Amino acid sequence: MSAVPLKAVTLTHVRYRKGDQLGHFLGWVSLVPVFISLGGFVSHFIFRRELQGIFFGIGLIISQFINELIKKNVQQARPETCALLEMCDSHGWPSSHSQYMFFFAVYFSLLNCKGIGPWGIKNRWFMNVLHWSLAVLTMYSRVYLGYHTVAQVFAGAALGILVGAAWFWVVNSVLFCYFPAIEESALGRYFYLKDTSHIPDVLKFEYDNARAARNKACKTN
Repeated sequence: MSAVPLKAVTLTHVRYRKGDQLGHFLGWVSLVPVFISLGGFVSHFIFRRELQGIFFGIGLIISQFINELIKKNVQQARPETCALLEMCDSHGWPSSHSQYMFFFAVYFSLLNCKGIGPWGIKNRWFMNVLHWSLAVLTMYSRVYLGYHTVAQVFAGAALGILVGAAWFWVVNSVLFCYFPAIEESALGRYFYLKDTSHIPDVLKFEYDNARAARNKACKTN
């Protein structure tokens, strides 16, 4: 009986040179897209049900689908280090990690520019610096760790910016007018889907209303 070749699940499988502290750090940075997807968007849907956030997540899925479609058609190999990383059976152009993070960064920035989000105006500059820094670090990590060439990560970044900006326009110029209908639909009411993009500071709005409801409950009791 011939041995069947094994393939690893590479969702969180990142290799770096033993003893390389920078490589260790960048290995964790390389996992940021996984943390955003599982920790960010899944928890967002469970606890907030914001339509802007839901369509943000849908856009990232579409972006990744486009990435896989291009990879299958172009079929550009990864750098020679792929043998050590056990990644030579997958294609490298464009980098999906770079595309994901730059889609996320440009979409997040456009939301901030439009004043949409749960954070206040004072914190928006910090959020912009944070996610663009993570995008650049993720792009750098993929080259440093040997998963991609420089051209592959820049192609992913450019495609992420392009798709992210295009999807933002689609959501906020075409689909936005359907948000009230989605909120009032049977599905929207069942899952408590909502749009708070018209509220300047959602966190303060929720905080003030939660305190008012508590004070009202205390007076009633």
